[in-house]
Amino acid sequence: MVLKPTEKEEEYFARMEFERKKKIEEEKHKKLAEEEKKRLKELHFMRCPKCGMELLEIDYRSIKIDKCSECDGIWLDAGEMERVSTLEKAGLDKLFSVFKK
Repeated sequence: MVLKPTEKEEEYFARMEFERKKKIEEEKHKKLAEEEKKRLKELHFMRCPKCGMELLEIDYRSIKIDKCSECDGIWLDAGEMERVSTLEKAGLDKLFSVFKK
């Protein structure tokens, strides 16, 4: 005699199957997102956010400043603005003179 699963048992197994599939999909999405993030980083690394041309890195008093080779935009990485703000006026004037044409 074959016993049929109860409605609660069917609901339980359906929910477990759903959770299993959901976890698999989340892992796929996570992996996809990591690959996409890596691809975008490689595509945009050391490129000007404004015009897309190459950035030239200038080291001034151990602060690495990125300057666009085309539009002359100046870009700072995380934490570099704070370091620039600690420079005294004379140091700041010298920094700006590096970028004058």
